[in-house]
Amino acid sequence: MEGLSKGFRIHAEPARSVKELALRFVKRKLDYEEFWALRDVSLGVDAGESVGIIGRNGSGKSTLFKLISGVFAPTSGSVRASGRIAPMIELTAGFHPELTGMENIFLNCAIYGLGRAEAEAKLGRITGFADIGDFIHSPVRMYSSGMMARLGFAVAVNVDADILLVDEVLAVGDEQFQQRCYERIKNLKKDGVTIVYVSHNLESVRDLCGRVIWLDNGTVVADGRPDGVIDEYRRSVGRG
Repeated sequence: MEGLSKGFRIHAEPARSVKELALRFVKRKLDYEEFWALRDVSLGVDAGESVGIIGRNGSGKSTLFKLISGVFAPTSGSVRASGRIAPMIELTAGFHPELTGMENIFLNCAIYGLGRAEAEAKLGRITGFADIGDFIHSPVRMYSSGMMARLGFAVAVNVDADILLVDEVLAVGDEQFQQRCYERIKNLKKDGVTIVYVSHNLESVRDLCGRVIWLDNGTVVADGRPDGVIDEYRRSVGRG
């Protein structure tokens, strides 16, 4: 990431009609404020590195992930990634409710860039990790939120990604499933997968990551070893 910035327009009051919107446009008065979710962020993450991103709600963590994964385009600056990215931002974002779990596996594998043969080769690993039994053949609109999270996570961690973006997804599902997810991520770390991990669970960040970046108001406050950055952050928010 080099000079990476992302701004949004927040309208103070929506136009009540198309005519009012047109008049505002003609008068160059659109009544909006600019909100900068990220400002001039320059960071590099090496292959095989595990990096934690911490900060208060609204500090820019999720925006950063969406820029890395290509969901958002930067307002200015640039972001460049090498390799297959598995963004675990919203686990069920790529699901079609009318397709079965099995059909959604193939759909999501295609979104991640896998061909049919590759997806079929990984099918056993995915369904085994999801562990939702015969529901794999039912439309996902019938699934509970926990079942959908299981399936979404199972796909994301089995597509042989080079870069794994993990945004608070370990807070979903039951405790046993959360532990399985956490252990799976730790194994991917051992296998040399690059991991960028967002969580408010600071102890999991300390355990999983060899480097921590603290964001606040869209800028980098600190970047370094986990103990130092986490302790500084806790002092800042009055928790240590």
